[in-house]
Amino acid sequence: MSKKKILLVDDSVTTLMMEQMVLRGQPYNVVTAKNGEEAVRMSEAELPDLILLDVMMPVMNGFEACRRIRQNLATLQIPIIMVTTRGEENSVETGFESGCNDYITKPINGTELLTKVRALLGE
Repeated sequence: MSKKKILLVDDSVTTLMMEQMVLRGQPYNVVTAKNGEEAVRMSEAELPDLILLDVMMPVMNGFEACRRIRQNLATLQIPIIMVTTRGEENSVETGFESGCNDYITKPINGTELLTKVRALLGE
């Protein structure tokens, strides 16, 4: 069985490293992007099994990236978890309205993240 691919999207190198540490030792291939525009491009090129998507990024924010990923027939079924510092109710609402499947606030709780990743990957 091939490893599932996860696209990590965040402009913070620290956050990307933390997410990679949480996923280390798990049967996943990890690819990264540093902004929403890159996320849209890489979701089309890589067709990951799951996307962890930050909200506050340069070039294109995560809400817009999520909407664009959902508009593409090739990528619209990819599960997306928003991983962001924006925990206020209107941001969570906007996240789900833009098409995300789940929403996690930073600082990242590794157990929570891994539980949600496994659930969306059907593991």
